Amino acid sequence: MSFAIHTREIEYSAPDGERLIGYFAAPVTDEPVAGVIVAPEWWGRNDYTEQRARELAEHGFAALAIDMYGDKKVTTDVPQASAWMNQTFEQPDTIVNRAQAGLNALAAQPGVNAEKLAAIGFCYGGKVVLDLVRSGADLKAVATFHAVLATGTPAEKGKVKAEILVLHGELDSMVTLDDVASFRQEMHDAEVDHEVIIFEDAKHGFSNPLADERAKANNVDLGYNAEAERQGLEAMYELLDKHLK
Repeated sequence: MSFAIHTREIEYSAPDGERLIGYFAAPVTDEPVAGVIVAPEWWGRNDYTEQRARELAEHGFAALAIDMYGDKKVTTDVPQASAWMNQTFEQPDTIVNRAQAGLNALAAQPGVNAEKLAAIGFCYGGKVVLDLVRSGADLKAVATFHAVLATGTPAEKGKVKAEILVLHGELDSMVTLDDVASFRQEMHDAEVDHEVIIFEDAKHGFSNPLADERAKANNVDLGYNAEAERQGLEAMYELLDKHLK
């Protein structure tokens, strides 16, 4: 069943005072619905992130594409994306605080069931939601696509509340299979319910149809893979339906 949806922007603030502007999409229904935050790639809260939020709403979830840089800044330029991303790493709590602010903003919306929340993230946004769930955030499920898996705050036993799904490309040169092995060990040590799916012949950015164009423009190793995208989204919706429906 596909729902009619409505969308709007929501302004909220981070603890550091940064003005953040999220993109909210929700199904048109009288019933309370579960909420999902969508954390963006390092390009910022762009059309791709908003599209994923709309798809979640059509599926029956309220979704908020969160702003990690402030004032909904976006770019297609790698040096700029890298600079903005690295600014969020300067203080250890910034990304978790900004993501939690987005989660709180979503949970506060009328019609959102604040007891049923999840998070998905792409690339840099994958790291954002993984660090959010590592912090003990009240999430039922987390799914990531070609995420940065390394962290300065490894999961601790008893702290992670969500089931975690990591969708990774076999040919990802930015996040290696060694990184995946380290992540699996971290999850195992902390006794976290998790699954890692590795897609053959898929590179970093495999879920974004614009990955090839961005790779060419910036001379970086990205690549779209339609089959990996399809299978990844299917696995994500299966996880979300299991915990949120």
